[in-house]
Amino acid sequence: MQDFQISPAHPGDPDAAHLIRSHVEQMAAQSPKESCHALDGNGLDSPAVAFFLLRNGCAAVAMGALKRLDDAAFELKSMHTLVEVRGSGAGRAMLEHLMDLARHDGATDIYLETGSTEYFKAARNLYESYGFVECAPFGDYVEDPWSTFMHLDLRAAS
Repeated sequence: MQDFQISPAHPGDPDAAHLIRSHVEQMAAQSPKESCHALDGNGLDSPAVAFFLLRNGCAAVAMGALKRLDDAAFELKSMHTLVEVRGSGAGRAMLEHLMDLARHDGATDIYLETGSTEYFKAARNLYESYGFVECAPFGDYVEDPWSTFMHLDLRAAS
């Protein structure tokens, strides 16, 4: 088992900024600009967003955020694990942390947008393994062939 620690962070912290930059660059390389919905540091520095870093020992290796949509719903944002530690369980640990946080805050629903291409298949598989199912665009999103929209009913999820 890895020695993961997850804690709140500010998007402007150097470790966070490094992960955010890596995430934004990878998303821009995978999707056309108009289909890239990754938040930069400014977008993550919002009262509606709770941002977290996952560390393995001293190294920040993953991040994730929850954006409040309304009293009962959150959007999962900025899930990113450094390429060199993918498969270590870091993404799974962050997802479980964010789901627990949403439950604690009284949420009944979590939504997310991820890519629809093969590059994002592992991410979609992870979400599906926790009960997320494909859904229609939510919030301000519109139908987009580059996007897959997913929803988790926290009342039904274990």
